[in-house]
Amino acid sequence: MNLNKLSSALKGEPAFRQKQVYNFIFKLWGDDWLQMTTLPVALREKLSAECSLKIEHKIYSSKKDNAIKALIEFEDGAEVEAVLMKHTDGRNTVCVSSQVGCALGCDFCATGKLGFTRNLTSMEIVEQVLLFNRLLKKSNEKVTNIVFMGMGEPMLNYENVISAIKFMNSKEVFSLGARKFSISTVGVVDGINKLAKEPMEINLAVSIHAPNDILRSRLMPINNKWNLQKLFKAIDGYIKLTNRRVMLEYTLIEGVNDSLASAEELCRRVKNPLLFVNLITYNKTQFYAPPTPAVVRKFSEFLTKNHVANTQRQRFGHDIAAACGQLAAKG
Repeated sequence: MNLNKLSSALKGEPAFRQKQVYNFIFKLWGDDWLQMTTLPVALREKLSAECSLKIEHKIYSSKKDNAIKALIEFEDGAEVEAVLMKHTDGRNTVCVSSQVGCALGCDFCATGKLGFTRNLTSMEIVEQVLLFNRLLKKSNEKVTNIVFMGMGEPMLNYENVISAIKFMNSKEVFSLGARKFSISTVGVVDGINKLAKEPMEINLAVSIHAPNDILRSRLMPINNKWNLQKLFKAIDGYIKLTNRRVMLEYTLIEGVNDSLASAEELCRRVKNPLLFVNLITYNKTQFYAPPTPAVVRKFSEFLTKNHVANTQRQRFGHDIAAACGQLAAKG
C-alpha cells in the first residue's frame, strides 16, 4: 500500500472525489477499491492498478492479554512492528513505529540491536493505525489512542511524525484529538524543544531509565550527548511553555536500577510538580531480566512516600515479543 500515490491516481478527477476516497479509506476502513460503488467502474479499476489498499502484514495475538502485534512489510521490503493494546476501560491504543530499526543502541532494547535502516514516511506511520482500525471494525470498535513508543526514535524523524499526527488528527481522516497522541523520546533535547512550540497539545514522554549519568550512559549512549542536566532543563522548558504534564518512563531492570538507592536518586531528580514517573517492569530478553513484583512495589512505595507521583504500566504482549524493548521485526 502506498497512500502517496493517491493524488496522482486522482489527477483530473473532480475535487469531491478525494473526499469520497478519504471517507472510504479512513472512515469505512475499506480495503478493496472494487467495493467502493460510489466511484465509476473505470476509476475503481485504475485505483486498484495504481494505488492498492492492501497492507502486507502478519498478525500475532497474545494468549495472555489483549495485545495484538502486526509485522508490516512496506513496498521496499522493509519491516516494522506495531502493537494494539486493548484496555479494560475501552481504550484501544496502538503503539506505532517511526523508523525501521534504531540508531541509538540502548543496551536493554532489542530494536536498538538491529541498527538503523531508514525513517518511515508519514503515510507508512498512518498505515499502521489504519491496519488496526480495519481489524477493530469487525467488533464495531476503532483506535482511540496512539503512542509513538514502537521501533525507532520519533524525534529523529520529527517532520514525518508530526505530519502523520496532523493527518490523523484531521476530520477527514481519524479525527483523533491531539491529546490522544503521545510521543516518547529517549532524550533528544532538540526534539523536545521543537515539540514545546507545536500548537497541538501532544503528550510527551521521556525515557529516563537511570537516576544518574554514569548508569544512564551505560544503558543509553545518547546520554553522552544530552546528559540528565541538559535533559531536565529541556523538560522544564517544555513544561514552562506548555503547562502540560510530562511522563518520565523508568524501566526497572533486575540488579541494575531497581534498588532503593536508585529510587532515592530518582526522587532528587524529579522536583517539578508536573512530572510523574511511569514505572515499567522490564520484559525479559537475552540481555536482562525483570525484578520481582515485591521489588517493583517497594520502589513505587518509596517514590510515593517521597511525594513523587508514579504509576505502573500495564504489561501487554510479552508472550508474542510485543512488549516494551522487545520489538525487533522478527514476528
